[in-house]
Amino acid sequence: MTGSDPQNRAIARALGPVGPEVSCETCFELLDRYVELEAQGADADAALPGLRAHLEGCPACHEEHESLLALVSSEPR
Repeated sequence: MTGSDPQNRAIARALGPVGPEVSCETCFELLDRYVELEAQGADADAALPGLRAHLEGCPACHEEHESLLALVSSEPR
């Protein structure tokens, strides 16, 4: 039930994650590596389990992820 629909995101946050989830502190520690893996086309979710669930449920961390991903994606390779 994820997606860009705000109502679906609100419901998903209320229900909580299906699998393991990390804390905000752990998320911020791992976020750089997670975004690097995403940008490389690697399976970031398999490498860093629980991070995706946290990003889907935490608006602050989700915003940080989106900003960092946009920054990395705009950098010349």
